[in-house]
Amino acid sequence: MLISLFKNSNVQNKNLLIYGEDAFLNDYLIRDYLNNSEFKGLDLQRIDCENDGLDELLASLTEASLFSQQKIIWVKNPIFLTGKSPKKLQANIAKLEKVFANLTLSDDIVIMQANYANLDKRKKITKLSLSAFNSVEVQFKPYEVSGVIKAIIKDEGYSIAQNTLHLLLERSDQVMDTALSNYLKLKLIADDNEKITLESVQNNVDLSLAQNIFEILSSAFKKNYQESLERLEDQLREGQNPVRILSVFENQLEVILSAKILLARKRSEMDIGKELGIHPYRVKLAKQTQVSVSKLKRLLLEAIKLDQGYKNGTYQGDEFIKMFLLAI
Repeated sequence: MLISLFKNSNVQNKNLLIYGEDAFLNDYLIRDYLNNSEFKGLDLQRIDCENDGLDELLASLTEASLFSQQKIIWVKNPIFLTGKSPKKLQANIAKLEKVFANLTLSDDIVIMQANYANLDKRKKITKLSLSAFNSVEVQFKPYEVSGVIKAIIKDEGYSIAQNTLHLLLERSDQVMDTALSNYLKLKLIADDNEKITLESVQNNVDLSLAQNIFEILSSAFKKNYQESLERLEDQLREGQNPVRILSVFENQLEVILSAKILLARKRSEMDIGKELGIHPYRVKLAKQTQVSVSKLKRLLLEAIKLDQGYKNGTYQGDEFIKMFLLAI
């Protein structure tokens, strides 16, 4: 089961609480959990606490299933675990506390999906939930996305070479939801050996906006202005606007600048990735960029000024962002 990839997972406890702000990943982990052969044939009930209310949840927790002796209750948006639950829910929350305190006496299996960055661990109901359920915190740093995706691929019986994984993550902007979604697409077209190939990533996963922008900057850094402008025009034709593009320019210039400063201090690529909250591969790309720190500082300031000019109406049209590239 994929939940075993995350710390503190106790698979002996069938009642599951998954919490963390990545809703797509949480949902994927729960669907994988439900594929467990032990749960085959059980009645599955889904309850959304924000839409259905706690009365329906309490009814499901305390009533017998019409179809079997045992049922699974999939609880989404358990707002009572956060500090945002309204006071009008207090009576029902008190009832829930009694149910959770005696959860081991029930034959039913309860799965709670809390797509929240943080739970309110001061609340009694939260403390009870964390102790009564197999509580799995799905949290990770940006530089850990690679390891999580690689572990999921391996756990599901597929294989991927390191350079192929790097390309997949590049084209996914190192974002978990995007990387997982792209992996699912690649899984469907994997060969008979269940191997995800470099060619399949190249042919089926498009360059992300950030990667396209990086290529625009890279061409300009190499004085290949024609290629840089052509790539920029492609992005403009696809509906990107100068403000959006400049925002990515600023982010990438800032990352390259920060990485170069830290590299000059003899910091390792892994340590820099952790400090900046990025994948170490981006640090490697920054290291390979042949631009001085002083020039990067100047370009970053110019990009910020240009961005402000577009936002306040001083600049309009595409020619100003093109002039910025030509001046690199």
